Amino acid sequence: MRIMQRPFLLAAGALLLALVGFILSASVALAASADKSPPRNVILFVSDGMGVTTVTATRILAGQEKGMPGEGNVLPWETFPHLALMKTYNTTQQVADSAGAGTALRTGEKTKAGVIGVARDIIRGDCESMAGHRLSTLLERAERAGRATGIVTTARLTHATPAAAYAHSPERYWESDADMPEAARKAGCADIAGQFVSFDAGDGIEVAFGGGRAKFLPAQTADPEYPDGTGERADGRDLIRAWRSRTGGSFVWDQFGFEAYDPDTPGSVLGLFQPSHMQYSVDRDRDAMGEPSLAAMTAKAIEKLRNDENGYFLLVEGARIDHAHHGNDAARALYDGIALAKAVKRADEMTDDAETLIIVTADHSHTFNLAGYPTRGNPILGPVIGNDRQGAPEEKPATATDGKPYTTLGYYGGLKAWNGKERLDPIKNGAGKPGYQYQAAVPTRGGTHGGEDVPAYAKGPGADGVAGVMEQNLLFDVMAGTLGLLKTGTDAE
Repeated sequence: MRIMQRPFLLAAGALLLALVGFILSASVALAASADKSPPRNVILFVSDGMGVTTVTATRILAGQEKGMPGEGNVLPWETFPHLALMKTYNTTQQVADSAGAGTALRTGEKTKAGVIGVARDIIRGDCESMAGHRLSTLLERAERAGRATGIVTTARLTHATPAAAYAHSPERYWESDADMPEAARKAGCADIAGQFVSFDAGDGIEVAFGGGRAKFLPAQTADPEYPDGTGERADGRDLIRAWRSRTGGSFVWDQFGFEAYDPDTPGSVLGLFQPSHMQYSVDRDRDAMGEPSLAAMTAKAIEKLRNDENGYFLLVEGARIDHAHHGNDAARALYDGIALAKAVKRADEMTDDAETLIIVTADHSHTFNLAGYPTRGNPILGPVIGNDRQGAPEEKPATATDGKPYTTLGYYGGLKAWNGKERLDPIKNGAGKPGYQYQAAVPTRGGTHGGEDVPAYAKGPGADGVAGVMEQNLLFDVMAGTLGLLKTGTDAE
């Protein structure tokens, strides 16, 4: 009997060993599958100068451009499930500038106004005070961790917001060597354009689109688009050539080159589409050689970056909203807001919510107002037209106490301020058209930033960290956490 049981026991043992092996194999397969989870990406949209009033006015104008009254329109980021208000102050100012705010967003540390990528302890404009106070940026961290990175902006690539992603400078205006005092150059400080070219974290920035060619070209070199224009650099260096030599990447400078560029091309790509800032959205069609829209640059950047299996970080700036507000040019500001909305929509369509965190926010606001009891559907860029007692629109624009009409939109400070004697008639002076300077109350050299909290809209992995009223620099932790790049210890170098 015992002899007969032995084969049975051997067979049962073999079956048990096979079952254990199967379970172990399945566990290893599951672990491997978990290790191969999709990479996480972060796209940060910074709408420079876009406070709540700008969001509301952009929403209305975008709706009216579609033939709607406008007020009930919904912008792409307004469908995002997570929302917070950001406190934007710098360590030295109640009302932030883009350099200090950009540093807060990209390093997780609030700092002085006017400085880029450095801690609050430095002295603005003092090169030697930077020692030991450089702050590691999210883009640098991403590169060192093997992720792809990109920057898209309608400003100069060396301007404060994009520069805060890769540069470290005690003065935001040191964009080229010609912008720097001799003492700073002798002390060893590098200009911001030079820092872009020498950027060596990881394998370098994969894609950068924006303006600012003049900051990269020597003063004696003619601009490729404007023969009468030249570069600005005093050191004689052609930084575009230096960048190409160093990286082996592709360079484009007009619409044709942009469209011809294949994002599957190996190596990085640099696009500089204007000597200074890129055109306002409403002026792009007048550009002789053409330049891509913010949405087109965003889409091509995503196509380039998603080739990296380790994930990516992309910064997109709608820069010229701020520039138009500085000139009291509400029409250009809002049309650039619509251009940003198109870019956000395109990015949302091209990405998977399970893999990509998208945040839309501003670095600061502006002293931009929307008021005056206009009737529902009243053209947002035009004069105020009120309602009669039955609620129907009046036949004529409302008038102020001086007997002249006034617009729904205006500014606290800036150009064309009322001098206390005579106010210009907005209808007779072109209100509603790009270039019209909306009235301000206080005469200043240009429109100033606003200090109120700005919104942040988020969707995707980690978006639930965007909630309530937050310090602006804490958005860094949300993005770094999503990428697995949270701060450890001090960030100063």
